[in-house]
Amino acid sequence: MPQKIFFQSSLPRVGSTLFQNLMNQDPRFYASSTSGMLELIYAARHNYTESPEFKAQDAEQMKKAFFGFCREGIHGYYDAITDKSYIIDKSRGHFAHYGFIDSFYPNPKIICLVRSLPDIIASMERMFRNNQYKSSPMVNHATMQGTSTPKRVDIWFNSPPVGLAVERLAEAIRQGIDKKLLFIKYESLCLHPEIEMKRVYEYLEIEPFVHDFDHIEQTTKEDDEIYGISGLHSIRSQLEMKPSDAKDVLGKDVYDWIMNQYMWYNDYFGYK
Repeated sequence: MPQKIFFQSSLPRVGSTLFQNLMNQDPRFYASSTSGMLELIYAARHNYTESPEFKAQDAEQMKKAFFGFCREGIHGYYDAITDKSYIIDKSRGHFAHYGFIDSFYPNPKIICLVRSLPDIIASMERMFRNNQYKSSPMVNHATMQGTSTPKRVDIWFNSPPVGLAVERLAEAIRQGIDKKLLFIKYESLCLHPEIEMKRVYEYLEIEPFVHDFDHIEQTTKEDDEIYGISGLHSIRSQLEMKPSDAKDVLGKDVYDWIMNQYMWYNDYFGYK
């Protein structure tokens, strides 16, 4: 059984898959692909809340039983997958459900990668343009929905994956949960990987490992056709910081709108 399970809950297009593959260089770690593990726990929570069999019994006893089920469930899930000592489960919903996870897995360690919002959206836009040979649910020419870059940006900020993730992040900060998380800026990881990885191991309270940032093997496997976007979870083998092209991809007007609309995000993480 794993000694400890950690969590990664990041914004989209911030190097979250890259980070998992970096952690998999450490032989002590199993860092997952995008995981559905907690979806099983969320489904169990619904049954626990709604099923008359639980309601008819002693409430405190059933609560303890449910928390025990959740705690052993996540260990059993990974015990069936790997014999590694440490797990990093990747899911976008972890910090949004910090209180729930904390109730059965106390003081969870959650790593959250972030990035300049225009660069996140520019990456989304590039992926959209590279997949235009496929039909897209976000574009409807009859209603002019999503037919221009500004309209697509508006959709991304008002729906998953970007909008919901940013809203959850804002709420985590509002509730003070941010103080229990480890934030890693994608830009800092690319420019100063040794420093950022040292922060990771200090946060996880584990002896550090020497990583190879020039030869990163992709060990996570995901069928991106399921998500409808080719190359969504593919990584480069070398960690490097490429110049931002967000203004060129989005246009200066859209770039400025994002920066002004999400000033709280820029102030909090130091994006100017």
